[in-house]
Amino acid sequence: MENMVYIRMRYRVHVHRDQNIKVKEIAKVLGPEQLVRKVQEVFVHQVSIEDKTLVIIDMSQLLEKILESIPDLEIQTFGPTQTIVEIIYQKRKVSYLAITAVWLLLFFGAALTIMNYHEDVSMQEVHQRLFKIITGREDSKPLLIQIPYSIGLGLGMILFFNHFFRKKFNEEPSPLEVEIFNYQQDLDQFVIMNENKESVKQLDER
Repeated sequence: MENMVYIRMRYRVHVHRDQNIKVKEIAKVLGPEQLVRKVQEVFVHQVSIEDKTLVIIDMSQLLEKILESIPDLEIQTFGPTQTIVEIIYQKRKVSYLAITAVWLLLFFGAALTIMNYHEDVSMQEVHQRLFKIITGREDSKPLLIQIPYSIGLGLGMILFFNHFFRKKFNEEPSPLEVEIFNYQQDLDQFVIMNENKESVKQLDER
């Protein structure tokens, strides 16, 4: 139909402070080209200091703004029913001192964890027994096994996390990326639920 558009809200977007949020920033619009351009330019929300860092725009708010501008428009919606708008106030400066401190903390923390684990399972005794089984000789420091084991441990961690600095070995997400994604999903869901509670409370007060 010539007077119908399909709208799919984006899940999360970033905007700058004092920005006029239009439909094109928070939703994907499909339909006749001229009508799509008109819908995309519809004003939805003015970012202000009262919004702080997050704004939740609901599908009902979006449809209300669109129908105010184009009353006879027919709209079909699909996908997410809210868009999380994250407001960027200023670009954060990179603190190399903080990065170095965190890197050292993680490095020594991981090293201590590995050493404590090896101590708990008596890894040195295991290496000594393996060395005796393979060579028939006893050695208190079986470097022939310990060195390859240490290299393999490091390579195994690199392959497991699928990252070497910024380089990825394949497109499969690492376990860390999956955990971060799940955490972000839970956080976004909490923000949406909390925003809905605040909106209902404000309506009750009125």
